[in-house]
Formats: sequence, structure tokens, C-alpha cells
Amino acid sequence: MKFSSGFALALAALVFSLPLSAQTSGGQLIRMHTNAGDIDVQLLPTSAPATVANFLNYMNRGAYNNSIFHRSVTNFIIQGGGFKQDFSAISQDPAVKNEYSLSNTRGTIAMAKLGNDPNSATNQWFFNLGDNSGNLDNQNGGFTVFGRVANPASLAVMDKIASLPTNNKDSGTFNQLPIFDSLANISGDNLVTVISVTQLNSVDAPMVQAVISASAFGGSTTTAPGSYIEIYGQNLAGSTRGWGAADFKNGNAPTQLDGVAVSVGGRNAYVNFVSPNQVNVQISPSLAAGSQPVIVTYNGQASDASSDTSTINVKPLAGGLLAPLSFKVDGKQYVAAAHASGTLISNGKIPGVAAAPAQPGETIIFYGTGFGPVTPNSVVFAGAIAFSAARVNANVQFKIGGTVAKVPFAGLIAGLVGVYQFNVIVPTDAASGDLTVEVMVNGDTLPQTLYLPGR
Repeated sequence: MKFSSGFALALAALVFSLPLSAQTSGGQLIRMHTNAGDIDVQLLPTSAPATVANFLNYMNRGAYNNSIFHRSVTNFIIQGGGFKQDFSAISQDPAVKNEYSLSNTRGTIAMAKLGNDPNSATNQWFFNLGDNSGNLDNQNGGFTVFGRVANPASLAVMDKIASLPTNNKDSGTFNQLPIFDSLANISGDNLVTVISVTQLNSVDAPMVQAVISASAFGGSTTTAPGSYIEIYGQNLAGSTRGWGAADFKNGNAPTQLDGVAVSVGGRNAYVNFVSPNQVNVQISPSLAAGSQPVIVTYNGQASDASSDTSTINVKPLAGGLLAPLSFKVDGKQYVAAAHASGTLISNGKIPGVAAAPAQPGETIIFYGTGFGPVTPNSVVFAGAIAFSAARVNANVQFKIGGTVAKVPFAGLIAGLVGVYQFNVIVPTDAASGDLTVEVMVNGDTLPQTLYLPGR
């Protein structure tokens, strides 16, 4: 059946929920200028005030200038703050009390400390290369996270350092020393050096106050890989616009839009819409299940993901049908479905939509997100324009008016990003009036309560 991609896009953009109120949050942004590139770090004084103050004391007196990254462990951490470029130790202040509260997820910076002594952190710190929460959150009182890498460019520098070869200089402290050239001398420019650490201009950091799945597709606190989510707060962006054709490169969706970047669970999201109080993104197709932090970066500053309001629960599948708020009449949420011609299905009660009810036996079209991988798997369901239609791998069933309906096609739409189409035959015995619409995905019923106007 031929479909109208313009119709699907227009419906998806019908309504955004009103932004929630938020308060301004100040931020402290520092830059580690290294010979591998700059790493900008958003410090988190509300979560670890004494630890941030301790770090700033070392920074302000230049203790970290011309220091080195002296330890690199693959897929784990890169560590610095303890030694100068000549391998002399940096003088230590008294240890700071442990302030563990935030998880050691990818891109966070935390304090190193002695074994079996939670309150022994002094000058050394490390960047988490991956999600180390299952390990570092649960040992030695938890390792105190006091900052977060502020932007994708800085994450790239972190990863660049982590990818360098290491040298066993002395079988002791420097037995995992990252160097640029494994054949050159272990000194000077061959060492990964923090040339300087400085504080950047302080501006209001983005503040995330609520995260939900796309409101036009159900608007819940649970989402799935490849789905769209809406982020509400303040200072999220300096402009208001959605992505356009010029933002796509070789069909790939943008991970930044007007200086706004978003990570979910430590993975870059695809930025669909930005405004000062709302940002919409499509999340990574490879995101793990569970509660995942949502971080908005703008103007080099990252939001604090330490509260429950800046997380979203991820399930392998969390489908939702297109049913915008403007299709809710007298307490009933009507689904945004269409006849084969593209005409919207309506009973005449939906504002601005003429009466055109579904007929028994006809094939009608539904749209959705969050239905997961497709076949062939060469067609991506997130982060790029689908170059062809592809069927969903999940078993998707429809009931209309309580009767199982045939679904000749369920799959990704070519020419769009992460939007699914369902061609569904209205049961021949369907009654007149408002019909219930139920959708089961691998046996689980979607939480939406939806109605379809019938003849």
C-alpha cells in the first residue's frame, strides 16, 4: 500500500507538550588542555562540594599544569593528577572526605584513592571510559564522581587517549603508561600531558527537569532503543528549530543541533528539535535496558544527571502509536490513523478533521515508534534515514473493537527516521461508533488506551 511520508511527519509534529517549569542552575566548567586535545569537564559541586573544592585548590595553584596521564586501562579508565612530566610526584593536600553519590558511568571524572580507605582521595582522578557503576559504585565506599565530560568533542579526546599504546615503564606505578609512540623515548612530548587546567567562563548550565517518551506516541516514562524522547527544562538551547535536510550528512541524522548535544546512557542521541525549554531526540539503537541518565550539553556545559527527573527507563521494546493530544476529545484519546488515500480517520469530533470513519474490510494505516529492530538489518531504525521499507522483527498484533485484525505490513517507513507503519484491515464485523484499538507486541499489550472512529 502506498503511504504518505509527508502525512506522517505532519502528524508527528502536531503537538508538543507544554514545557514544565524549571529553575536556573549555575555551572562550573573547566578545561584540561592536553597535547592530545582539550577535555572540557562540567564540575558538579551540588553532588560533591568538598571534592570539587579540593580539585579547584590544586587547579588554581597550577599543580596540574604539565602533569601526565600515568595510567590507562582498556575499556576501564584513564588516570592522572598524580605526577609531573618528569615523573615527580605532585604535592598532596590532606585527604578529602568521600562524597560518593553519582554513578561511575561513561564520561564521568572521579577521585582515585587508596584501597580499603574510602576517605583517602587527594590529588589523583580518573575518567570512566565506560559504565563502571557495577564495579566502582560498590567498592571502597564508592568512588566519588565530581564532574562529567561536557561535550562530544571532549569525549573524543578522552577516547583518543584511551586508544594510545601503553608502556610498562617500571613494573610499578607506571606499568600502564599511555604514550603516543611505542618506539620513541618515554619522556617529554611522547607522554600524554595536561599542559594546563583552567576554569572557563561560568554561564547557566542546562537543567533537565523531566524526560518522557514522545508525547504524541504515548508520552510515558519508559522508552526503547531507537525511540524518540522529549526533554524538558531550562537553558537547554539558544534557538528554536527542528532538524532539516541540511543537518543530515549522507543520510545520517545530526548528533548536534545549534550547539546542543544529548547523551542517553552515555551514548550520543540524534537531536531532532531544540528550544530553550524542550529538546527532542532519537536515542541510540544499541542502548542497554534499565534506568539511563539523560544529559543535555549546551554552550560547553552539561546538565546534572544526578536526579530522578533526568533519567528514563529503557526496555528492549516500548512501542507507541501516533495519538497526539489534539486527538483527545471528551476524555477519549483517538489514534491518528489514515485511509489509504491519506485522509485522516475521524468521527467529526476531532478539531479541524472532517468526518471520515473507518469502514469494515478496508485497510487503514497507523504510525508508531519504539518497535525495535527490522529485517533486513541493513536498514537502520535509528540515526539515519531508512533507505527502504523493512519489516519489524517483533510480533505485532492489532485488535479493533475487540476483534483480531489482520496486519499485512508492519515495519519501518522508507525515507523517514525511526517511524513505523502498520497496514491493518478493519474487521468485517466491526461495529459503528468508537472502536477500541489494542496493540500487542510479542504478547505484551501497549499501555495506550486508544479509540478509532468506525462507520
